[in-house]
Amino acid sequence: MHNPDGRSVIVTGAGRGIGAAMAKGIAEAGGRLTIADIDAGSAEAVAEEIRAAGGTAIGVQADVTDRAATRAMIAAAVEAHGRLDVIFNNAGIAQTRPFLSITEADWRRVMDVNGLGVLIGMQEAIEQFRKQGKDARGFGGRIVNTASIAGKQGYEPLAHYSASKFAVVALTQAAARAFGGDGISANCVCPGVVATDMWKLIDKGFKDEGLTGRDGEAFETFSQGILLGRPSASEDLVGVAVFLASPASDYMTGQSLVVDGGMVFV
Repeated sequence: MHNPDGRSVIVTGAGRGIGAAMAKGIAEAGGRLTIADIDAGSAEAVAEEIRAAGGTAIGVQADVTDRAATRAMIAAAVEAHGRLDVIFNNAGIAQTRPFLSITEADWRRVMDVNGLGVLIGMQEAIEQFRKQGKDARGFGGRIVNTASIAGKQGYEPLAHYSASKFAVVALTQAAARAFGGDGISANCVCPGVVATDMWKLIDKGFKDEGLTGRDGEAFETFSQGILLGRPSASEDLVGVAVFLASPASDYMTGQSLVVDGGMVFV
């Protein structure tokens, strides 16, 4: 079986962008989705879109930095779909700030969402996976985290964002080592330059900091030299997401899959 037919899958930050695209692709392949987002309306809109296309999905509001909210999100998935098989800890934020201008508040905000939020999501999902136990094939649950090429190389003026994504890679590797015996695998996806609202925010930050002179300039600059000749769209992450949600990747753990059109080689 090379698709996630019947698997119960949570995708956080799925109200738009990469998360929404991945969730829709997994649903189309037969997964039963829980669409989580800090914006309840966006989560429900994506879930409704999946249902209208014949898929199975619920929408829930969740702040990934809040453990109680994360527990409630997982409980809603289990109530709706009977169990939890896969969690995509995809929710994240970005901030453009020159290295010497990063404040303690900037650091905490980015690390809380991108680092702590992923840790909480992993911890609470693992508790649920262990409660369910392994199936006859030894599958005990799947964690997929969204990192970035910034989790492989540090970028200026995105040092604290890069640090948070390095943290995601480290958490993924640590969990793979810690919970393989439970049949729980952990992998992450490292997108490159993706045409999303997040990149619009990054691009605006470059301009606001006086590092670029016009809208879109940073996006274009970072996209130069991509070997496949274009920046990414959210849909470019769907194939790898479906693969990671499916039994086809059950024997893979601790890995970071770079999907960037050819920017970073690791």
